[in-house]
Amino acid sequence: MEIIQIVGLALTATVFLLLLRQQKPVMAVLLGISFSVFILWMMLEPLQTILETLQQLTEKAGVNTFFIENILKILGIAYLAEFASVLCADAGEQAIAKKVEFAAKILITILALPVMTSILDMLLHLLPA
Repeated sequence: MEIIQIVGLALTATVFLLLLRQQKPVMAVLLGISFSVFILWMMLEPLQTILETLQQLTEKAGVNTFFIENILKILGIAYLAEFASVLCADAGEQAIAKKVEFAAKILITILALPVMTSILDMLLHLLPA
């Protein structure tokens, strides 16, 4: 199981980080970033499976792909921003982490506007004039 490998690697990296952080803090940050990137790399295949499954479901349901694509972009922004924000915070750069989160919120809002507009239009057409 992948989760057992991830947990094992995480515990090993944590022990190394604890030891390394006392002697060489810069190397500890690099190890933390390297571990994080490795985990992201390990998750690319499962993410691809999720995307393919969602695409198949969208085609079967006949749902407008515009909405699904927007939702997937929003999820992608949220996950990547969280990933980058945590990396920055781990490196001791909380201010940069907050800026990444802020930028992600703005981008998510921009992507959500067409969906919200479409929902509002549908509601206005349903209401009697």
